[in-house]
Amino acid sequence: MFLARDQFGIKPLYYSTQGNSFVFGSEIKALLKHPHIDAKVNQNSLYEYLTFQMVLNEETLFDGINKLEPASYIILREGKLIEKETYWTIDYTIDNSKTEKEYEDELFELIKDSISIQTRSDVPFGAHLSGGLDSSIVSTLTSRHKEGVFKTFTGGFKDDKIYDETDYAKIVSNKIGSKHYEVFPTAIDFSNTFENLIYHMDEPAAGPGIFPQYMVSKLASEQVKVVLGGQGGDEIFGGYARYAVAYLEQCLKGSIFETQEEGQHVVTLSSIIPHMALLKQYTPMIKNQFKDGMFEPMDQRYFRLVDKSPSLNTIYNQEFLQKRKEEQLFSKFSGIFNQPNTTSYFNKMTYYDMKTLLPSLLHVEDRVSMAVSLESRVPLLDIRIVELAAKMPPTLKFAGGKTKYMLLKAVQNSLPKEIVERKDKMGFPTPFNEWMAGPLREYGLDILTGKTAKERGLFNTEMIEKQFQPGNKFGRSLWGALNIETWFRQFID
Repeated sequence: MFLARDQFGIKPLYYSTQGNSFVFGSEIKALLKHPHIDAKVNQNSLYEYLTFQMVLNEETLFDGINKLEPASYIILREGKLIEKETYWTIDYTIDNSKTEKEYEDELFELIKDSISIQTRSDVPFGAHLSGGLDSSIVSTLTSRHKEGVFKTFTGGFKDDKIYDETDYAKIVSNKIGSKHYEVFPTAIDFSNTFENLIYHMDEPAAGPGIFPQYMVSKLASEQVKVVLGGQGGDEIFGGYARYAVAYLEQCLKGSIFETQEEGQHVVTLSSIIPHMALLKQYTPMIKNQFKDGMFEPMDQRYFRLVDKSPSLNTIYNQEFLQKRKEEQLFSKFSGIFNQPNTTSYFNKMTYYDMKTLLPSLLHVEDRVSMAVSLESRVPLLDIRIVELAAKMPPTLKFAGGKTKYMLLKAVQNSLPKEIVERKDKMGFPTPFNEWMAGPLREYGLDILTGKTAKERGLFNTEMIEKQFQPGNKFGRSLWGALNIETWFRQFID
């Protein structure tokens, strides 16, 4: 038997060799029904999750249950694993033979063709539309293939304007003439939904955005059967603010020490400064990046940007944390980050995110859509688009330190000016902090400091109780703890 997974892991595939037999399936909860498979915690993976809020490579939070990695296959014979291989990897060999305009035109044609292919459907389809660049591209180009009413879907939060980006979605909707649907989830919706989400996920991954993503998918499922989204644009084209933070430090390093770590400067200090307005709402990230050391090797600096563990000692007890092997965690990270055919910092960062974060986000995409019987499609992850982007010189992809520079150039004439010129996109922010300090305080305390959690022995419940005060900023460690405790209750206990 031959089993393979697509290039980006859009659909999960798990397998177990517990009990000396090979069992596979698309859901871990299905594997756990097998009489020879036990639900046991993989301790190393647990520490990985606390560090990255995902489990890297093939392991899962379940001991003895692995996931087939993206772009890999396995061969079985008589129920035994015979061979496991990776059949495709991203080639970052730079092609300098094309001009910026040639890359721009080719990219735009590929995006249009991918969306044309992805809109083939016998059932009604629509699009996620957050008001960010990626979803605006997909919604705009998808609308050209729709006969009759085209439907778009978005969500926001009424708690504060900083959590509501629906105005931008309306701008795009008005331009393309879509019938636009909105949902505004509440704290009560969260408490009524969270445990069900953890069940559907099999194992937790990624951040609080999973909740509004589920609510928007639920909204969409009431109108269409297929929905297209912009997943993958940030990882392929460099859309995360941390890339700009990383290069700000890299520019300072190059200017002070007159170094050229990448062979040539992808970004210079003078060119990146005009684009620093992007970082206004990311000052905590900048402060954390520079508070302990500077100018270390690229892998150490990027590890700091993706590490979610600095505040673990405010959540977990010391006995549990002492068994966390930081050197082992960093070694696993750097083994992915330092991919041999990536030479620029930019390509190393995007490669790492495509290998780790993107599969986690696609895992979320698959589970929240399947939970509401909705098919999700991601046209920006067409392999031709990914391979073209990998060949682009980093000096084009991140020109002047502007995130998603080439993607923006390719589509700018198709989008409203307000979307093209946005500098405040945050990626579906959720008022998690406000809820945990306010309407969901008792809910959070019940999960993390109740009798079951205390007997678990992982948490410093006294410290957690002190933190649940109005005005506190919990960060991602609290989110991870809520996920872990709920996951333990559903799958391990």
